[in-house]
Amino acid sequence: MSIKPDHWIRRMAEQHGMIEPFEPGQVKLAGERKLISYGTSSYGYDVRCARQFKIFTNINSTIVDPKAFDPESFVDIEADVCIIPPNSFALACTVEYFRIPRSVLTVCLGKSTYARCGIIVNVTPLEPEWEGHVTLEFSNTTPLPAKIYANEGVAQLLFFEADEVCEASYKDRAGKYQGQTGVTLPRA
Repeated sequence: MSIKPDHWIRRMAEQHGMIEPFEPGQVKLAGERKLISYGTSSYGYDVRCARQFKIFTNINSTIVDPKAFDPESFVDIEADVCIIPPNSFALACTVEYFRIPRSVLTVCLGKSTYARCGIIVNVTPLEPEWEGHVTLEFSNTTPLPAKIYANEGVAQLLFFEADEVCEASYKDRAGKYQGQTGVTLPRA
């Protein structure tokens, strides 16, 4: 298994639609305004989050249960900025839609700019032949409100290609998150 460099990412995105929309370089500016970078990096791809956020709230005092998640536990907002309450979290999704090749496993890591502020990005691996918008979880580990910026870089995906293809891909197993769009809550 090997990690894939920038030229492989560009080729897979441009020829096979692996990432849409795709940015072949690193974007750091929008006019005069500095951005948290996104796009192709040396050995990965920095994703952006869309403007739709689900901010966790405990106003209903429900139990967090992955088998029976209560969607009323979130407040939905659409904005260029999301303020996450102290010691809480928010869900968002990537601007980019992914189609992971059968021989590739993708791992997501948070960007250091957010990590240095106590904001942790959590995403499970993107399995071979999974496709969709990635649901992102932002944990605010601080005792203060934390800000997330839509349409700017929030996490980096690394692509690992196996020496041979897997026996059963996510698509073969009819995974429950296949083809997801928008922010997707837990499914039993």
